[in-house]
Amino acid sequence: MQSFRNLELRNFFISFAVFFTVCLLYYINSVLKTGGHYIYLLDDAYIHLAVAKNFALHNIWGITEYKFSSASSSPLFTFIISILIKIIGNNDQIPLYFNAVFSVGIIYFLTQYYGDIFNDVKKTVSAVLFTLFFAVLHLQLLAGMEHIFQVFLFAVNIFCFYRGDKNKWALAGFYGTIFLMGLTRFESMFYFTVMAFVLILLKKWKDAVGVLLAGFIPIIIFCYFNNQQSGYFFPNSVVVKGTKLSFDSHFLIQLKTIVFDNFLLNISFYKIGLFPLLLCAIFIGRDLKSKTFREAVGNNFFLIVFSLTTICHSMFADFRGLFRYEAYLLVGFSMALIPKVKDFFLDFKKYGRKEMLISILIVMNVLLLVYKGWIAHKVIDNGGKNIYEQQIQSARFLHTYYNSSKIVANDIGAISYYTDIHLLDIVGLGSEETIVFNENRKFFDPNFEGFLTRYCLKNKYDIAIVYDEWLQGHIPQNWKKAAVLKIKNKVTVARLQVSIYSINGDNFQQLQQNIRNFNWDKNVTVVLKD
Repeated sequence: MQSFRNLELRNFFISFAVFFTVCLLYYINSVLKTGGHYIYLLDDAYIHLAVAKNFALHNIWGITEYKFSSASSSPLFTFIISILIKIIGNNDQIPLYFNAVFSVGIIYFLTQYYGDIFNDVKKTVSAVLFTLFFAVLHLQLLAGMEHIFQVFLFAVNIFCFYRGDKNKWALAGFYGTIFLMGLTRFESMFYFTVMAFVLILLKKWKDAVGVLLAGFIPIIIFCYFNNQQSGYFFPNSVVVKGTKLSFDSHFLIQLKTIVFDNFLLNISFYKIGLFPLLLCAIFIGRDLKSKTFREAVGNNFFLIVFSLTTICHSMFADFRGLFRYEAYLLVGFSMALIPKVKDFFLDFKKYGRKEMLISILIVMNVLLLVYKGWIAHKVIDNGGKNIYEQQIQSARFLHTYYNSSKIVANDIGAISYYTDIHLLDIVGLGSEETIVFNENRKFFDPNFEGFLTRYCLKNKYDIAIVYDEWLQGHIPQNWKKAAVLKIKNKVTVARLQVSIYSINGDNFQQLQQNIRNFNWDKNVTVVLKD
């Protein structure tokens, strides 16, 4: 027993040391480029922080302290961050520390899970590290968002599923993690809906009902309260970015988008899911030939669950987002497939001769890991620098001269978190008023330009900080461009140039003077406009 415990500790500490050494080196490299303070890789991280700050300090669930706005795509994660802000104070590094703690949890449960399979340090550590880097979790940790917590819930859920018959605490962990999944990421609905479907195939009716109740009850409660406040059931980001299917005159167009654009013709889907899905298809197909249907389904339970969940995710959600949206799927695939190919880890030469096709697909997944690792390197290397030079500089400028002014913007995280501005978000994540112009991936049109002109004049907005290209030629004619801020080497920002406009016209000269006087970062090129 003692030797087994020592083996577990060795597995854990080796995996922990390798993973966190990689994270620490990237952290130091980033801090050296961002003025000695760690900056997150995407502006989205600051959206969570802004909502959490306002809820903790002002009891307002919103991107600003003045009104409700369902800007967070992960209500549970944001709520937890708000509790931590309430307890230890407003600190923009809290999400980073939170992710570090739950990364330790992921490593622990993966070590336990693979340790039961291999009972060998080298092979267990190899399986853990493959899973961590296949899902690019070092990037997710440093991104400061909810995806580490989401992966943690999935890892614990799968671990508890296999131990549920032996341990009542594992059963509680299984249903408890499902209860938390939906409000961590709404795509989790695909997972527990598919899981319930597969349990029904196995005629496990009570388990299927339990999974659906545990998964959907918290979502239904949240959607009810969200609808009371905003008129929408889901957070603004889900409404704006999600795929809508309505039975009206647009049904066939929407169906074409779902089936072809999002799934069959989606290159991102094939990059992410092709090789894992092919491996799943081989194992499921073999068992269907040699076993009864129920035996084949039971023997490949999670292979089927994650295969169908990946397809659902591709059709109704999004894969484009620096590997973050698919992280939970890739961890799930790893935990489901590695036990099936454990002989590859034990003796890959012998296994390769016996199972050539499977071995080739495994190698392709390894090459995919290397490819994503290289892309992640470029993102982590300069992603924070991008945000520091564009969004953080914009936030500093607003905090200095327009801290409580009325601002129009499209990247809303940092400028909302570091200031007390009143905000109109043209994208709709932080403003319900503009959702109608953005939902279901609409393009801006003259109607939006008219709305923007009237709304900003009526409500006396001061300035706009926007990407010109995002307005798609529909910039209100009464806006006067004061300056353009330029950076180099686009990695995680949408555009290299952001424009600053005077909206009311009366403040144009003062706006330009403020831009001249502000101490911009040396890597920001400021071009004043006449």
